[in-house]
Amino acid sequence: MPIIDVNLNNIDTEHICCAISDKKGENCVGSKKAWMKDRFRDGLVFKKLDERGKVFIEYIPAEYAFAPIEASNYMYINCFWVSGKYKGQGYANKLLDECIKDAKSKNKDGLVVLSSAKKKPFLSDPSYLKYKGFTVCDTAEPFFELLYLPFANDTAIPKFKECAKQGKIKKKGIVIYYTNQCPHTDKYVGIIKSVAEENNIHLETIKIDTVKDAQNAPSPFTTYTIFKNGKFITNEILTEKKFLQLASE
Repeated sequence: MPIIDVNLNNIDTEHICCAISDKKGENCVGSKKAWMKDRFRDGLVFKKLDERGKVFIEYIPAEYAFAPIEASNYMYINCFWVSGKYKGQGYANKLLDECIKDAKSKNKDGLVVLSSAKKKPFLSDPSYLKYKGFTVCDTAEPFFELLYLPFANDTAIPKFKECAKQGKIKKKGIVIYYTNQCPHTDKYVGIIKSVAEENNIHLETIKIDTVKDAQNAPSPFTTYTIFKNGKFITNEILTEKKFLQLASE
């Protein structure tokens, strides 16, 4: 099956797949597609299998990435997923090869991607990436790793910005930072806000809408991050039950 590009010409009709299994997920994709349309002008590329499945890679020049990193002239991989029945068929290799070929054609110095010491939800698989030649170039608390694949030996080494390395903020209570890079964040943040109000839980939500704000965020993962009393808790999108459990701890 062919790999296709989602762009301004076909985004309104193409299915954009996501890691979250949600039967009502299609009702959430409007915010993600709007986010993508804004990012296309910055060089965003979204390649997917020509199927309704979770088989895609999304990347952008690092100078415009929604991530607090320093990686001049690198291509930053936002999302990279192959799941379900499509695993084990070579699609991950094919998607990554397409990304490498594209980055080289644009004279980039290499690829950079956010991962973790061990596989975590919503982050690219470190075992696969390291198998493909990526190496750790920087780390951030509590488990984030910045991986890179340089195309030459003399390229600059990417790194996290200091604002995102400690996993801490100065705000008290529960604080959620999020963007529309994931089609489900608006929905679940809204649900959590309602739950917090019903249970008199102090919650602050901060939506990151600009590249500048994202590149100065307090966590490497800007799509969705929860802090409690100044400490990083998780980058996993929480259900009502998990949020209430977090609030009670």
